[in-house]
Amino acid sequence: MIKIGNFFFRFRNGIFPLVYLLVFLPSPTIFPDNNIALVAGILVSALGQGLRALTIGLAYIKRGGLNKRVYADDLVVDGLFAHCRNPLYDGNILMILGVGIALNSLWFLLAGGAFFLFAYRAIVAAEENFLAEKFGEQYTEYCRRVPRFGIKLKGLGKTIGSMEFRWRRLVVKEYGTTFAWIAGLLACLYLRRHIFEFGGAFSLHLPLDAILTTVLLAAALLYSTARFLKKTRRLVAD
Repeated sequence: MIKIGNFFFRFRNGIFPLVYLLVFLPSPTIFPDNNIALVAGILVSALGQGLRALTIGLAYIKRGGLNKRVYADDLVVDGLFAHCRNPLYDGNILMILGVGIALNSLWFLLAGGAFFLFAYRAIVAAEENFLAEKFGEQYTEYCRRVPRFGIKLKGLGKTIGSMEFRWRRLVVKEYGTTFAWIAGLLACLYLRRHIFEFGGAFSLHLPLDAILTTVLLAAALLYSTARFLKKTRRLVAD
């Protein structure tokens, strides 16, 4: 499992997006109404995004590794990490499942969801192996106190209330991820609708298409603004 996790960790940016091709396979639906599926999926993805935002705003942990390999300078155990060892991955999984629901694709929800659950479990195994070797008993004790994926609710409100929320850090560190899932969802939704509902005929004249385009342009504008502020150092993570 550790070797598999190291493999996924190193190549996830290339492998994970390929799984989204599952949404373009004919599939049974999750809800009888696509609009209900869209609203439900967006709510689930928003819950995942909110979990990531709260995690990063309170205590940030770099998940990118070093040279595409698992790495950590410090053992972060405060903020949401005092209640869950992998809140960012929990957020990712919710966002992915939300996309499947929003697209009303049962195959993506089941097959894609199973793949991502396995992949993240393998990545966590690789990270735990690294952290155990580097931090020893300190990490072992941390694992005894805090669940791997579940969230320990006791004291959560106190933790949130006792820490300053770093919104600048949230914007600088999270704008790319936020734009990626929103843009990916909108693109998949547009393409899937026109492939399965309109036989490949593409148009921006339909009301929903106009709404999707407007939301995408707004997201792109916010992404560009955040990126500009970061690159010009007008907005610096604190």
